[in-house]
Amino acid sequence: MDAPFFLSSAERVIDSILTATKYYGLGEHLDSLSCKRCIIVGNGGILFNKSLGSRIDEYDVVVRLNEAPVKGYGKDVGTKTTIRITYPEGAIQKSDNYEKDSLFVFSAFKPLDFKWLRQMVFKEKLRGTEGFWKSVAHYVPREPTEMRILNPYFIQEAAFQFIGLPLNNGLMGKGNIPTLGTVAITMALHNCDEVAVAGFGYDMNTPHAPLHYYETVKMSAIKESWTHNISKEKEFLRKLVKANIITDMTNGI
Repeated sequence: MDAPFFLSSAERVIDSILTATKYYGLGEHLDSLSCKRCIIVGNGGILFNKSLGSRIDEYDVVVRLNEAPVKGYGKDVGTKTTIRITYPEGAIQKSDNYEKDSLFVFSAFKPLDFKWLRQMVFKEKLRGTEGFWKSVAHYVPREPTEMRILNPYFIQEAAFQFIGLPLNNGLMGKGNIPTLGTVAITMALHNCDEVAVAGFGYDMNTPHAPLHYYETVKMSAIKESWTHNISKEKEFLRKLVKANIITDMTNGI
């Protein structure tokens, strides 16, 4: 099967990015570990007031998603960030909010995303933003060697093999895009010896509960999502938890 959502059309742009980013691993220390313990920290409101920060920081690799903040929330979500996975519309927009030493890992869902990344890697002036569904970051305070492209295979595997979303002729569209959290878990299953998650799970029975730990948007907002199939994802993640393939630290799945 081709790269998901016809990302193969962006090959030339990807090649130019990879000549600058150069590296593929997590860094010498982490790459040398014989047993990698990883945790994917979701953005769910379920993390609020759980005081799991110190337990999260004990993991070798702490993966965070999009613009989920650490500053001011350390007691609940920890302070360590090894990897921050994001896409243009989800990337942190204020340079001050980036951690000093985390890897910027880019997950693309459409060819335009790679054009944005190229501008970020080469520190070019941002242009051509018409195809994004919300505002995007104009600058990413990272050297090219601190940036990575997430293998698009993980998106494809999460969507079509694991969750069982409709192929839709390879086109990105209604109900066939996996959430970034599930993509991150898929990546971890390939690269880590032990995988835990925290902050995952949408409880539709509590529509007024906070959707994310860092803002006041309510749980009911997720029902308006046309891109994801939340119930099918939950089904897949529950199987992983029941089979003890992943550990759910907040018991939200």
